[in-house]
Formats: sequence, C-alpha cells, structure tokens
Amino acid sequence: MSVLAERADPGPGLDRAIALALENRPLDRAALCAVLAAAEAGTGPGFEALLAGAQAVRRRHFGADLHLCAIVNAKSGNCSEDCAFCAQSGHHATTSPRHDFLDPGAIGHATKAMKARGASRFGIVASGLALGDADFEKLLEAVSRVRAAGLAADVSVGLLGPERLARLIDAGLSGVHHNLETSRSFFPQICTTHAYDEDVQAVRLAVGAGLFVCCGGIFGLGESWEQRAELATTLLELGVQNVPVNFLVPIPGTRLEHRPVLSQPEALGILALLRLMLPGANLRVCGGRGAVFGTAGPGHDDAGQRALLESGASGMMIGDYLTLKGSLPEADLALARKLGLKPVAGPNAAEGR
Repeated sequence: MSVLAERADPGPGLDRAIALALENRPLDRAALCAVLAAAEAGTGPGFEALLAGAQAVRRRHFGADLHLCAIVNAKSGNCSEDCAFCAQSGHHATTSPRHDFLDPGAIGHATKAMKARGASRFGIVASGLALGDADFEKLLEAVSRVRAAGLAADVSVGLLGPERLARLIDAGLSGVHHNLETSRSFFPQICTTHAYDEDVQAVRLAVGAGLFVCCGGIFGLGESWEQRAELATTLLELGVQNVPVNFLVPIPGTRLEHRPVLSQPEALGILALLRLMLPGANLRVCGGRGAVFGTAGPGHDDAGQRALLESGASGMMIGDYLTLKGSLPEADLALARKLGLKPVAGPNAAEGR
C-alpha cells in the first residue's frame, strides 16, 4: 500500500512527526503520512501547524543562522542531456546564454564580488554530463582562485570519477553539487539521456570522499507528493547534509514551458516536508525563489520572502542563477537581518553540515 493511500487527518501523527524531527530522528510511516496530508492540504489548522513545526525544527538545528551561497555559470548551453526543464539542453530551442568555459581570472573576480556581499561558498557550474580535458584544467585553476579568495570552492560539473575528484581536492575543492533533480520513479519522465544510478553514484562518491555535498532537486515538474517524499528518502539514505531546493521556472522552448509556477503554499509545504524528513540538513532555497516568493527590497511586497525566511529553510542562494537574474543580495540580506536572522559568512561556514 502506498503512503498516499494511508493518509489520514494529521492530528497526533503530525505532532509525532514534529517531535521526531526536533530530536533529529527519522519519521515513521504514520508520521510521514500525517505530514503529507497536511502539506498537500495547503491550508487549514493542520497546514499551519506543519509550517510552525517546520520553523521550530529549523530553529532547533540551525538557530538564527542563514547560510548563504553563490554560483557562477562557468560554461553555459549546448548540454548533451535532455532534462525537460533545462534551458541549457541542446535538445531545446531557448534563448539562454551559450558560452565556453570562462577564463579562471573572470571567475576569481566574481568570487571576490560575492564574498563582499556575504557569500560563504562559491559554486562553479558548467553545463554537460562531463567536462573535456582542456576545460577541466581551467576548472582546476578556478577552484584554486576561489579558495585563495577565502571562500569555500564548490563545483557542479556533471559526473566526476575518482581520479578527477582527487585532482580537484588537491586544488582546494571543498564541495560538490550534484542534484538528483527528482525521485527515481519520476526521473524517466524528466531525463532519458543518462541513468538515475549514475547520478546516485556521483553523489555517493563525493560523500565518501568527505566533501561538502549539495544534492537536491527541482520541484513543480509534475511529480506527486509521494515522489517528493521519495526523493527526500533517497537523500536521507545517501547521507546528504546540504539540500538545494529549486522551484521550476517554466522556460519557453523547454518541454515544461507550460507547467504552472508553484503557489507559495505548495512551495512552503514542500519545504516543511523536507525539513521534517531531513531535520539536520541545510535546506538552501535556490532557483525559482523569486518566481514563487517575489522580490525583497524597496518598492516590492516582502510578504513572500518573509514567509520563506520564516519557513523550514536554513539557507539561500544570493545573486544570479544559471540562466536567470536573481534579486539584489543587499535587499535579501537586509530583510533577513530585519527578521533576526544572521547571515553566515566565512570560508568554513556550514562545513560538515
């Protein structure tokens, strides 16, 4: 019987789920069913109790800290993979940027700019399933420059084998980003050009190397609530402690261009589900943050961003995303401090999380 078929009124089951998460313990089946029921409802006393519980769990394990990160799109477009949501896929006709791997000096300059704005980690992101040899040599130099600038150097460059991973670690690599994107059961509807197990193995290898590993997914692709829980279960089994949470921004020219943007209640419900299933993991809200929650700063209604910062999330990406503009980091940080949160900066911020 599926988890969905067992759902009932949240009631005591939700209270138990929150209690377990406060103690950093995994949810049992009844507790998970209650969380799913409350999250899918999107309104009412059970939903409000879920959101309050997620915030309490976040405060228990992360206090008022807000972990910040930033990325640079080091190589963009012409990707061989057919991910249904991606503007960079060579299988789609989009207007997203296309450029070869950036000069490492330019990456070093971007690193210093984001450090000045409060980032503690800097991710070098490149399109494609794996880098060619020449681009990999540039990546090694870029990692060294990020580390020399005083930020933790992370990479998101597709599949990395043991040899390349070792060379990156010698260059100063701190972390690896490799999203699973969605659950195993839904993945064939999103990508057909490589196997889910290849992604799982890449994450397992990085975790085994003792690196800071960021691994999460994109929500709003058409997956069910049960599949959202399935992804969280996989992340828990892999021992992932940093989970980027992205919300789909439908891009014209992609296969998912007509998907609707998630509502704020559904996005908050997803964050609450992840917070209770992964109580000790750092949930970093990244792509789609502005599309779902609006923009902070003068002239904007901050209600959505306030709700996000007071949710189960414990971190966020600042600055621009891969192919889309982000909000002004200064406005995000000002609102966070106004709400009593403390942006975490420094090269070792969130290490081991």
